[in-house]
Amino acid sequence: MRNLVRALVALGLLGVFVFAGAGGAVGEGKPRHVLADAAAGTLQPAVLTTTAPGGGTVQKQMPFLSDAAIMTAKSALFNEEEDKAIAADVAAGGEFGVAGDATGSGPGSLGCAKRDKGKGNKRVNQDCTFRRQAEEDIAANPSDPNQLTAGQNDSRVGFNQCGIDFSTDGGKHWGDMLPPFRQRFNSPESDGVNTVVGGQGTDKTYDFGSDPTVAWDSHGRAFFSCLMLDIGTDATGLYVVQSPAGAAGSFYFNVPQFGRSWIVVEDNSPAASHDKNFLTADAYPSSPNRDNVYTTWTVFNFTCGPSGTDYCSSKIYGSMSTNHGLRWSKPEEISGINPSLCDFGNFFNPADDEHACNFDQGSDPIVLPNGDLEVVFNNGNTPDVNNQQLAVHCKPSGDSAAGTAKLNCSPPVLVGSDVLAGAPRCNFGRFCIPGHYIRTNDYPRIGVSTDNGHLYTVWQDYRNQEWDIQMAHSYDGGDTWVNDGTVNPDSGIDHYFAAVDVAEKGNGDNVGVSYYRTERVANENTTPPGGFTFGATATCGPAANQTCMGDYILGGGTNFGLPFEFKVVAPPFSPPDGIQAGFNGDYSSLVITKGGEAHPIWSDTRNVDPFAPGNGVTHDEDVFTDSLGLPNGTAKPSVGQIGKR
Repeated sequence: MRNLVRALVALGLLGVFVFAGAGGAVGEGKPRHVLADAAAGTLQPAVLTTTAPGGGTVQKQMPFLSDAAIMTAKSALFNEEEDKAIAADVAAGGEFGVAGDATGSGPGSLGCAKRDKGKGNKRVNQDCTFRRQAEEDIAANPSDPNQLTAGQNDSRVGFNQCGIDFSTDGGKHWGDMLPPFRQRFNSPESDGVNTVVGGQGTDKTYDFGSDPTVAWDSHGRAFFSCLMLDIGTDATGLYVVQSPAGAAGSFYFNVPQFGRSWIVVEDNSPAASHDKNFLTADAYPSSPNRDNVYTTWTVFNFTCGPSGTDYCSSKIYGSMSTNHGLRWSKPEEISGINPSLCDFGNFFNPADDEHACNFDQGSDPIVLPNGDLEVVFNNGNTPDVNNQQLAVHCKPSGDSAAGTAKLNCSPPVLVGSDVLAGAPRCNFGRFCIPGHYIRTNDYPRIGVSTDNGHLYTVWQDYRNQEWDIQMAHSYDGGDTWVNDGTVNPDSGIDHYFAAVDVAEKGNGDNVGVSYYRTERVANENTTPPGGFTFGATATCGPAANQTCMGDYILGGGTNFGLPFEFKVVAPPFSPPDGIQAGFNGDYSSLVITKGGEAHPIWSDTRNVDPFAPGNGVTHDEDVFTDSLGLPNGTAKPSVGQIGKR
């Protein structure tokens, strides 16, 4: 296949579309600011024209900045449109107020608790705004399962931030906050450790945040991580901050204006644009690396092509802290090289190895009981439109404060295939869920049994000509993986944004998988010219004239006895609309506590904004969770129905 790819290059059939830089054509020498250009649409994913699975050629999209980063940048760029709409309504005599408690507030309620309606779910974000919260993560204190922390992308103050949530009673009640870390100045030049390429700092604070993630160590310390992003420069960074034992995630140590404390990485260069991080901690009392904290993320390089502003690569990097998040090791590339799995790794950048696995996105790390680290990620160094899920096994060592810490990762191995042939795209040019007109992705998520170290990875793909959840397992610490098949038993609807965790059981692994479901539009696996549009969502129901609905699912079973039985945990909800259309985050999450209680977390649009349309949306996006037992069984195949088993 490698020879065929090279032949296509020679014939001019394999190529990359080169996109104009911000404000002008390629080669004009005008500066490109990666996030701003991506939000404005002048920076698009690179595309290879390569072989189709059945013959012929097909356009293959390279990994790109996460939807969360793009949408938050777009909000920062274009937020003034919402202000203009409100001003116009006021000028026209519009009313911005309703009688009674339609907003969900009331005497004695904390954070508009009346918006909890539906199935006993608990609303996690506690603000009373009608602004988007989405893209959520959740974790539990291993020494006290009643203590939960969560995070979500949070737009309550305008520009997107990473919201922090905490519960001390097993999820019955929640408190929340926005990170009090807005005073951080981008300054990579002041530190030669926590940077990839450096660059002169902006001498200003970051505009917004994205991609929240949470973890706990064995002593009850909570950790919260978030990307730091700037709209007018190439400044990006990543922090991980600690909530000390006893605080239960209710407050976190401060990030300084300058210096290394709590900072994983920061740069100000299109050669190192940081994106899509996840976080984990070693919570095993007997581990040799007890209480180490780890994070992995994607580093995009946009300095290739004739203009020096085009896609080069998107590699997975990692870093570790051996002193509870205060100091982090120098970021190191971990996605690696594998001649049997990865091809044309130097197509965009001749400086890279041709077998580098360097077209990556969406990494997720997990700690094994022996103190090793396993990281899964999505990779596009494949000869056709389909991608693959890869994993690296790491043996961390050293001291992050002393500068000797290393992840020591092995070359990547194959977890499973990621079939994308026929997958729908919307008119924003990305893979999407047409029924809810939202961007989607094929990033993997990983879970581990803390009893025996068994690993499970889940992801969505299009092998069944609909979006379905796939699973693979490894019982040898990630050295080899076995594909198990499709998790969901129902067909005829789309399933996406899966999360996974494993209950401590003793007799087999009780594996939990949670995910969204959405009704499909007609002819969904044949993308129309220009992509599906928002209007295509009104194609559901018997007369194909109703809005497509979605819900959220908790599935579970023993080991890899697929498909898993499941419960519906969210009421049916409609697509995100107004200024939030096209986005429901990049992931959802699930944690199962030692007692076997499952806490899935997701966002939905059940709450109607009484001030629509002047406030910008009709249905608010909020984050919800629940506390329930995990299903455990093999389900019979069925036809999917939203809101029903």
